[in-house]
Amino acid sequence: MKNLILVRHAKSSWDHNVSDDKRPLANRGISDSQLVSKEFKYQSFYPDMIFSSHANRALTTCNIFMKNLKIPDNLLTISSKLYDFSGENAIDFIKSFDKQLNNVIIFGHNFAFTSITNRFGSVFIDNLPTCGLVWLQFDIESWEDIENGTTKLIIKPKDLK
Repeated sequence: MKNLILVRHAKSSWDHNVSDDKRPLANRGISDSQLVSKEFKYQSFYPDMIFSSHANRALTTCNIFMKNLKIPDNLLTISSKLYDFSGENAIDFIKSFDKQLNNVIIFGHNFAFTSITNRFGSVFIDNLPTCGLVWLQFDIESWEDIENGTTKLIIKPKDLK
């Protein structure tokens, strides 16, 4: 059994004159990351590995989750391959995971994560909101074989407010 948690970066700020990958989280993004990560903590999910886009907003969301879930830094790998908006690069990235990994969390971007959720999950969503979390489960031995999975959980910040 393989478990994949997708977390879209939290709400970013447009108040800074920086490149897209350098945009920081807005205050709402920080509070939503706290809210969703604390709610997810009740799932008692412990990852074998965490991957994050290098973009500031994704990495900051990731760091808040790691702190609240008490996940050590050595489980984090930062990859520019997750700075993907269509989903194809992210899918290739997921399919390349070592088969020894069973529980993985990735932090990235939309439209990629909505696309992955709808392509591989059992529940259709119109849009994964900022700081939205989706848990997909696959009855497979190797990540390269992902196809039809089960959507085990969806957490949206607005549902917790």
